[in-house]
Amino acid sequence: MHEYFMRECLSLALLAKQRGDSPCGSILVRNGEIIARGIEGGKTHKDITYHAEIEAIREATALLNTQDLSDCTMYTTHEPCIMCAYIIRHTRIPTIVIGLTTGNIGGASSEYPLLKDTGIEKWGAPPQLITGILEEECKALHH
Repeated sequence: MHEYFMRECLSLALLAKQRGDSPCGSILVRNGEIIARGIEGGKTHKDITYHAEIEAIREATALLNTQDLSDCTMYTTHEPCIMCAYIIRHTRIPTIVIGLTTGNIGGASSEYPLLKDTGIEKWGAPPQLITGILEEECKALHH
């Protein structure tokens, strides 16, 4: 099941790559259905906040008319960055399925692991992180 949804993220990432953006795609799934999609667009929009994860969250919060996404799962080709991690925590997404980790800018694997933080009480428990789903396919987007 994770592979099925990650393939959708890969197709979005390919669209981003084709238009000159970083090859990242994200979706939000609720009750087994894709409810939102995000395509990396920082270069296209000349605005760093157009990360795929944020785009998917914007679409989902508009659709559901709430910032509480605690009944959604996020799938994303790349580990959410520190900026995206903050927004993920704020919207309470409980599970993040990741293709590729990103190291020093990652929201989980960097020195600033907001996705794992337990110190900010209003965020509640950190999300479950599932990594390495179609990792090779996600890596291949960079070639």
